Amino acid sequence: MKHDLPTTLVLAFALAAPVLAQSATGNDHAAHHPVVAAGTAAADMTDGEVRKIDKEAGKLTLKHAEIKPLDMPPMTMVFVVKDKAMLDKVQVGDKVRFKAVNEAGRYTVTEIQVVR
Repeated sequence: MKHDLPTTLVLAFALAAPVLAQSATGNDHAAHHPVVAAGTAAADMTDGEVRKIDKEAGKLTLKHAEIKPLDMPPMTMVFVVKDKAMLDKVQVGDKVRFKAVNEAGRYTVTEIQVVR
């Protein structure tokens, strides 16, 4: 099947026009549902319990629930922290909510909150 370039471009612009118009007017779907957007961020957080803190090495041992974004089952494991200052906010035994990512094979805690 041979495609005519001008026809393909016209079709592409015709399909993109409603999306571009919506963005230009600020009619962003997420802006109308800030609770949904915030809820999505909260869904990335995982429950855990601090088992060990190694401030010098910037590591944290957590017993955690399933980490859905990483497809990881519940377990106890050592994480690196993105910022060592995060370790000043937690103590062994604290219940926490945290976000972890896989950065080049290193599981890194990027956010952590003590649950009170």
